[in-house]
Amino acid sequence: MTVATNTTMEPKTLNLSKPRVLNVAIVGFGTVGSSVARILSENCPAGLRLTHICNRNIERKRVDWLPGTIRWTDEISDVLSSDVDIVVELIGGLEPAGGWVRKALRAGKSVVTANKQLIARHGTELVRLARENHQHLAFGASVAGGVPVISGLQEGLAADELVRLCGILNGTCNYILTRIESAGISFEAALREAQQLGFAEADPSEDIEGHDARAKLTILARAGLRVSADPLDIHARSIAPIEPVDFEYAKLLNCTIRQISRAEKTSGKLFASVQPTLVHESSPLAAVEGGQNLVMSTGKFGGETIFAGHGAGGNPTAVAVVSDLIAIVRSRQINGVALDESTTSALPVSADFTSRHYLRFTVKDEPGIIAALALIFCRSGINIDSVFQKSGYPKSKLPFVITLEPCSNSLVEESLRHIAELNFHVQPCLSLPILD
Repeated sequence: MTVATNTTMEPKTLNLSKPRVLNVAIVGFGTVGSSVARILSENCPAGLRLTHICNRNIERKRVDWLPGTIRWTDEISDVLSSDVDIVVELIGGLEPAGGWVRKALRAGKSVVTANKQLIARHGTELVRLARENHQHLAFGASVAGGVPVISGLQEGLAADELVRLCGILNGTCNYILTRIESAGISFEAALREAQQLGFAEADPSEDIEGHDARAKLTILARAGLRVSADPLDIHARSIAPIEPVDFEYAKLLNCTIRQISRAEKTSGKLFASVQPTLVHESSPLAAVEGGQNLVMSTGKFGGETIFAGHGAGGNPTAVAVVSDLIAIVRSRQINGVALDESTTSALPVSADFTSRHYLRFTVKDEPGIIAALALIFCRSGINIDSVFQKSGYPKSKLPFVITLEPCSNSLVEESLRHIAELNFHVQPCLSLPILD
């Protein structure tokens, strides 16, 4: 889709003459790139023609199901100097992808990309460059794969004033958490299973630590809340400390645990974070399993809207890429413009949400533990809501849970710094927000 941050055409008189077919080059012929090529070869939308494929070691990538007219190359310069109208960047990463995208825009070529890190870090600059060169920059595939969430936020909800976004944006983390929940296995075992099945990379840190979802949340905040933020300013926490016992205690609270990305624009700030969170079993977020993605937006006038579907994979992401290509064709046919990027503002970013909290302590059991914790919380003005202790665990490594009444995250973190100095801990306290 061509989104609110990705078009530069000046409005002109409607042109009803037959539009020129736009030539397309795919840069990066991996899982997504090959799926895009298959769509363009087997079910090519009107107004588009695949002419170039660029990839390293191109002889190993060559396939016999594409027409012989396709030009295969391992040199990006061949694409930039050609008659290609749109470059589809699917190599990922910041470089050389960023440099190639900039060169393509300067060469008078529009760009479609699924590169979340590039758009999250340099999207504003690239949008400006596209406008300066009268080209389009489309990135609907960069968030939630085949779910049309960016176009939905910017076009379908254009009349609303969105104030909150919340969702599950990383299928790897969601798969791991749902396996810990359903099978009662450790995080390490669930991760190995995800890697064996291809849900997780050999180095899964980008997903596990929340950096992948953080980049996507940055893009969504810009698209939906009209706030420009540096992804490195958004607080992200790992799902690695989650254990099967946490799902047992969550169930006692009628909740489950998911990696939640949320952003809220209020009081002149952008409150944003990516972290494992307790969600009530009645929430749509609780029903998301495996590699699915879900985004919930809340508008001042329209209330809550939900976008859900496959968040990864070659075919769903390819559908989003080709949808962006179609949007560029349509935009050029009518010489239209989308919403103005100048309405986006920069706000200070904070993770200091106010919510209920789940605290799981693992201790060497002794008298006075609850009293010691209650005293520290009392000094911070925090009220304890409930205490849970399941039987069947050894006193040498006893897990129990305290839930707190609504309070700011900063107050909880301050209290936990004092609590960490107490000598009965077997492992650090796990603190999770509870999403109401």
